[in-house]
Amino acid sequence: MDRLSNTVRPYAWGSTTAIPALLGTAPTGEPQAEMWMGAHPGAPSRIARPKSTTDTTATAHTTAPTERPLTDVIAADPEGELGAATVARFGPRLPFLLKLLAAGSPLSLQVHPDLDQARKGYADEEARGIPVDASHRTYKDANHKPELICALTPFDGLCGFRRPTEAADVMEALGVDSLKPYVDLLRAHPEEAALREVLTAILGADPAEMADTVAEAAAACERLGGAHAPYARIAHNYPGDPGVLAAMLLNYVQLQPGEALFLGAGVPHAYLDGLGVEIMANSDNVLRCGLTPKHIDVPELLRVVRFEATEPGVLRPEASPSGEERYETPVDEFALSRYTLASGAAPAELTAPTPQILLCTAGTVRVGELDLTPGQSVYVPAAEAVEATGSGTLFRATVAARTV
Repeated sequence: MDRLSNTVRPYAWGSTTAIPALLGTAPTGEPQAEMWMGAHPGAPSRIARPKSTTDTTATAHTTAPTERPLTDVIAADPEGELGAATVARFGPRLPFLLKLLAAGSPLSLQVHPDLDQARKGYADEEARGIPVDASHRTYKDANHKPELICALTPFDGLCGFRRPTEAADVMEALGVDSLKPYVDLLRAHPEEAALREVLTAILGADPAEMADTVAEAAAACERLGGAHAPYARIAHNYPGDPGVLAAMLLNYVQLQPGEALFLGAGVPHAYLDGLGVEIMANSDNVLRCGLTPKHIDVPELLRVVRFEATEPGVLRPEASPSGEERYETPVDEFALSRYTLASGAAPAELTAPTPQILLCTAGTVRVGELDLTPGQSVYVPAAEAVEATGSGTLFRATVAARTV
């Protein structure tokens, strides 16, 4: 196994204090939004593996540790690192990405495509010659991006459409005349048609008129407080953005530590505030629908969004006799679980036929010969024997067992 050196991404919405507090380091004053653990080409973790070198002045071979990107290590021996079953199912790449995510202000309102949509969308944009790094490019790769966020602190977010009549009540209470057409649409149509028409109208409205409407709505939210307070906070960070109104169509969710949300294809969502452990399929495909200055591909967005009212399914871990607490999801690329270890207890047996990333979030945990403190992590190749002891919390990220 290998200790990971990880990159922290300084996105503007990131908290300046949450990740440093977990790591026990001093804040820099700059946002620290996400710490990436895995083999994403944009910011792969690095590991120190002995590297054979030849001394040019002698015939003896020596070994010296050198830090290398995990992407390179996997590419050199995919089956040895990932296991034959993982390579057969997903190709010669780690199919998941693990993160610490620290939101200090709201992220963009967004959805992710399903696998078929991603493959077709990527092929279409490739055929049209749109550069993969173009600002108006929608599909960066041919993979879907289901994800799971597990709260380490109280964590606020938006997830899935609420019932149209509930959204109508939220908007109507603001007393903003220019919102009345949306209120009427939400009350007059079947649910799917109502949600589609209102989101389409919000995203297609005249920007100047919409900015005035959002400003009036934000002032009303500030005045009313209570259930409207989250939208006032969103508007403060994104003044005039139509996504403020789109957010009112969604369920507002407050997670307590240990609770999680699973975000499947087509489910609109946004994270607002808090620190969590996030795991996702290794993809960059995001379709935005507000709270961002970035490109919004409205026609494609409307094809991808699932216009159905749903209750936000808050997940709680399911305990097993081994002490592993699993967060059950319907995807193959990843599985997330946690262990709460107690000093003097029997070791937790973690050996698996799949690659793993193990992350400590509390206390001190010993994994093999390595001691981990909060925010530290290790990579374990497939089938390598590993067990954990100590007193603390350890998250385990791996490939879903049903794929092997």
